[in-house]
Amino acid sequence: MTAAPVTGLAARDLSVAFGTRMVVREASFVLSPGHLVALIGPNGAGKTSLLRAIGGLAPFTGTLQLDGTDLTALPLPERARRIAYLPQGHTVHWPLAARDVVALGRYPHGVNDPLRMSGRDAAIVEEALRRTDALAFADRNVLALSGGERARVMLARVFAVEAGVLLADEPTAALDPRHQIGIMGALRSEARLGRLVVAVTHDIGLAARMADRVMVMDEGRIVAFGPPAEVMTPELLRRVYGIDALAFDHDGQPVLVPWSAP
Repeated sequence: MTAAPVTGLAARDLSVAFGTRMVVREASFVLSPGHLVALIGPNGAGKTSLLRAIGGLAPFTGTLQLDGTDLTALPLPERARRIAYLPQGHTVHWPLAARDVVALGRYPHGVNDPLRMSGRDAAIVEEALRRTDALAFADRNVLALSGGERARVMLARVFAVEAGVLLADEPTAALDPRHQIGIMGALRSEARLGRLVVAVTHDIGLAARMADRVMVMDEGRIVAFGPPAEVMTPELLRRVYGIDALAFDHDGQPVLVPWSAP
């Protein structure tokens, strides 16, 4: 009997190497729609390389399927519509209005000119700006924005793709605490719309509080995966990060605070 195709993103023995250096080692997982997955681990653990492989930006061995279809078999335009990727750094090279940068997210859907969008496309761009709290500077030159403002614009561009899978590499970097909470909340809201959201983060407190699942990487391997309460134990944090952390509940939500590095 042929097994039913897996709904969601499934990897089996996925490995990524740069020259002779193996950076992701035999990763296997199934990630379901409707979840916010926090991808955590120390620097150099392989998190960005894994995200780039999923996004089609790094060569890999093993298998990677989306809803039962081999991702390498998907035409690039379809892949761009189904998987949206936010890289680290939020680098922009063109002096465009922030709204026009967000409109680039509609390019996989055939929008070649931000000035000639349909009413529906324009509404999607506007909503993406609203969800990232970026409407106030939507008409400003993106190169004149602060790093935090630019980060919110680039995330809005990813939201505008309306992809079923959203990959975000350190989306809260360079943001103040208010917007860190807001952006993680926005990512969780995207998951509640039925999307699969995978976010790399170094903020273990936000991961514990807001993620549905946590995937922990160390030295290129996935060493833990599951609900935050089951995965993010003081023992695991000590083993992976080399830190002691305080763990308690506040208003029924888990709180993790890095405390010391013995």
